[in-house]
Amino acid sequence: MKIFKSLGSGARLALRSWKAILIVWFVMLLLVSLFVLPAKSIMRTGFGSSTITELLRSGINVDVLSDLERYLASILSYLSSGLFLLLMLGILLYSLFAGGLFKSVSNLSQVLSVPCYFRASAKYFWYFLGLWFFVIIMILLSGLLIIGLPVGLISQAENPSPDVLQVVAIIAGLLYLGLLIIFTLVADYARAWLIAAEKPALFKAMGFGFNETFKRFGSSFPMMVLILIIILIFSWMASTIIGLWKPTTGGGVFLFFIISQMLFFVKILLKTWRYGSVTSMMELNNPMTG
Repeated sequence: MKIFKSLGSGARLALRSWKAILIVWFVMLLLVSLFVLPAKSIMRTGFGSSTITELLRSGINVDVLSDLERYLASILSYLSSGLFLLLMLGILLYSLFAGGLFKSVSNLSQVLSVPCYFRASAKYFWYFLGLWFFVIIMILLSGLLIIGLPVGLISQAENPSPDVLQVVAIIAGLLYLGLLIIFTLVADYARAWLIAAEKPALFKAMGFGFNETFKRFGSSFPMMVLILIIILIFSWMASTIIGLWKPTTGGGVFLFFIISQMLFFVKILLKTWRYGSVTSMMELNNPMTG
């Protein structure tokens, strides 16, 4: 069956691409550190020598609020600008590294070297960035049309029924969820085609993505649903472990850091598995692209 064959091939390709995944993990760790470490420094400067923690334990205190006011503006300013910068850099790095990851899973018989990975990342950067913008625009517009429009019209009625509004919201949400999966397939097929094409072209890649998604819908959609369910389950388990773990010693904090980074590495591995599975499905259905 094509689904399980593609999933198995994608898993082998992802495991073989561990060096590329390690590069992505390391760079993303540096990126987050550039934001987190200064934020911790600001918090330590503002609250490290104060008695805020002890005062808050006994309830709201006016002195605490006045002490907080001195640092809150600078902290909020840093967090807002820092998060925006982190988001922008994350988008750019994702578009950069996705090209290398797709290249690394494009051929089962060829192992991609680290220099080739960086060359592929640079070569396909603008194509992948353009694809990202196209997909985001489609996601936003479809969200407005499928969820925002019907829910808004019902809400504007004179006496809107809460039950009707809830039913419409649930149906619209399910339709939108299915559409998000389709857009993910379209984007992944487009990226896979860009890697395989002799002459990459952004609009041709989008056309191929839509054509391949609906032409192979019976096999591609269930495969993507299965992959995303596994990724969501893992993400939930990882967030639960990190949320419940409260290290109190230096050794515990270090172990917490190691485990959290291992979970993040596995998350990138699962995303690469998705890339490899979609690429394998494309190559099975279109042997000339493999």
